[in-house]
Amino acid sequence: MMEKTQNGVLIIGGGIAGIQASLDLAEQGLKVYLVEKSPSIGGVMAQLDKTFPTLDCSACILTPKMVEVKLSENIELLTYSEVEEVSGKAGDFKVKILKKPRYVNEEVCTGCDICSQRCPIEAPNEFDLGLQPRKAIYLPFPQAVPNTYTIDKNYCIECGLCKGVCRVGAIDYDQQPTILEIEVGSIIIATGFEIFDANLKEEYGYHLDNVITGLELERLINASGPTGGHVIRLSDGNLPKRVAFLQCVGSRDEKVGNLYCSRVCCMYAIKQAVLIKEHEEDTDITIYNMDIRAFGKGFEEFYQRAMSEEFGTKFVRGRVGELFEIPETGNIRIRAENTDTGEFTEEEFDLVVLSVGLIPCKDAKALQELLGIQQDEDGFFTGENPELLSTKSSVEGIFIAGVVEGPKDIPDSVAQAGGAAIKASVVAVKGGET
Repeated sequence: MMEKTQNGVLIIGGGIAGIQASLDLAEQGLKVYLVEKSPSIGGVMAQLDKTFPTLDCSACILTPKMVEVKLSENIELLTYSEVEEVSGKAGDFKVKILKKPRYVNEEVCTGCDICSQRCPIEAPNEFDLGLQPRKAIYLPFPQAVPNTYTIDKNYCIECGLCKGVCRVGAIDYDQQPTILEIEVGSIIIATGFEIFDANLKEEYGYHLDNVITGLELERLINASGPTGGHVIRLSDGNLPKRVAFLQCVGSRDEKVGNLYCSRVCCMYAIKQAVLIKEHEEDTDITIYNMDIRAFGKGFEEFYQRAMSEEFGTKFVRGRVGELFEIPETGNIRIRAENTDTGEFTEEEFDLVVLSVGLIPCKDAKALQELLGIQQDEDGFFTGENPELLSTKSSVEGIFIAGVVEGPKDIPDSVAQAGGAAIKASVVAVKGGET
């Protein structure tokens, strides 16, 4: 049965851009279908501790918006779902959405956690990047929306323990996939990004215990993360006293084919350096970089503050030439050239953080084939004017927002989402006329 909604808008992707676009459209009185392939909305922003350059709590900004999405009468939230088919044209798109089975009744589950506590099976925790396990029945993170558990059938042994302890009878092992068919006037793509696979830069030693990525550091330093907010060495659990950041890992790099700047890496490394110093003020921190790109509002001031006597972060201009582990201690020795002085340096660190760049989401090619929109040479979706923060894609009635259009920070993603919402509403209301 086709659900036809006059003036409806489909939003694909439930990160901060998709959330903001949904709220803006709902406020205008339009019907919104927000589709997210994960069990919860929130995206990468939900994994972050603080935002730069203000050091505001990421969850404090994001969580109220997530709750507002859930409570809005104009937003139909379709998590753990994927768009399977799109046909039609601007003003009259026909869409098929696959809603995957959670094996938990979303209308009944209270999020009490008793089922997870009883579950005997552990599985890799995607939200914490594998730094700690989760159960086969799980909630992605405490503030997840919807607050509904999901059974991962890849690990579930159907022992029945969760069903036995569920007081409201929410467990349903026989749940099946369902197809929802809708009609909408316009579409916004906000599917976000992936982080660069640090394993592709073998010379940076990501396989070593005490070499981690910036996103893994975010989870460690987050109070709700696997270590309760303590940055530790994964090899022995000790607090690192000497930390190095390596910039442009997977960005501005001809060897891996990513010539673009990811725009956020300099600032998130500086933010993380400041946060580490706030936790352990005697930590010695060095950031190895080609240059620091502090281009946004308040960014240069934040950069200068990190270098000031208050935080004392050291910046070495120059790419790292060699990195290797000292087997006896697990420490990492870094050899690099300081291009400002021409000197070669060799220093030992307890922990190395790779500031990995942003790459197109893994579903970008499938979406391109599904919707017919154009991608640039890097794999990001192209806007009407590549030189500006464009929202209009190459297909009439389909708009783009967030990092799916190219690397950008949270404020720019939110701003672009607002612009996409305005243009999508015009097409939906006018029935395809622009």
